[in-house]
Amino acid sequence: MRVAMWMLCTAAVLAMAGCERKAKPPEIAFAPYSAEYASKMDLAQVEYKFPLSPADLEKITPENLSALDQEQVDQIYARLTAGPIPDGAYDGKILLPRGSSGQFRAAEIIGGFAGLAVQLKGLKLETVGEHLWRGKVFYRDERVLRNRIDDIGALKAAGLVDGDPTKIKVGNQETWLLFPAKLYCGESLMDARRESIIIDYFFTDEIPGYQEKPDFLAGRRGLKVRDEIRMVRPGLYLGRAYLDRGFALNFTLYNKAVAERDGPAFEKDGKTSEDCWTGTQPRRAAAAATAP
Repeated sequence: MRVAMWMLCTAAVLAMAGCERKAKPPEIAFAPYSAEYASKMDLAQVEYKFPLSPADLEKITPENLSALDQEQVDQIYARLTAGPIPDGAYDGKILLPRGSSGQFRAAEIIGGFAGLAVQLKGLKLETVGEHLWRGKVFYRDERVLRNRIDDIGALKAAGLVDGDPTKIKVGNQETWLLFPAKLYCGESLMDARRESIIIDYFFTDEIPGYQEKPDFLAGRRGLKVRDEIRMVRPGLYLGRAYLDRGFALNFTLYNKAVAERDGPAFEKDGKTSEDCWTGTQPRRAAAAATAP
């Protein structure tokens, strides 16, 4: 998952097929860096010296992002703006960074939630994988979001589901809607120069339709999940997931209909509506860099 996988946790992420890096990276520029943190360029300088054009952004896909290391993903995220708050169903894909210990970062953080480990002990973590989480459904007017979960068998087996959660049909696929969150614009935990779209699970129990089990797992009595997203191009968003303010993993959200409807115009001029504050350093586009 993003949500489902963090909440079901650690060992599962090690066996996920999504961890394999088979795609070629997008052919866009990155600031040079080495393993030492001091070698990494300030984010404002990255954007100034290596701006991304609309054509560059068209090269980025959920698949080729998986070929990048975390510094490169961070450099892309810093060169984006929030764009419009999405509406409707989006397909999700996980991008897992490695932690310094060799484990995935999400596994390292979840290891610190000792109280939840007791509640989750009944899960066979090796059976939990990316296939559980299919994406998100945005309710833009309500400023609420819910996650698309395809299989809740593992959650039920662990006694973490009461009753029958709400279902929705996306295309030809029925999916459960779990883990509601609030939507708003707010400060990015990585790049404070401009706002991101925040997906906040902390007060998930205040949202209509909240179901104590399993929705508590994401909230303030659980893993304290907080996501943030920025738009790569219409229909495609790059996200960052945090557990108790500790960075856990990246993810993408994609809506093909939005991409096909709004993508051609964006590729021509790079313009999009912005629901969030774009900051005092507006996004620098590559086309502007060549202007006299």
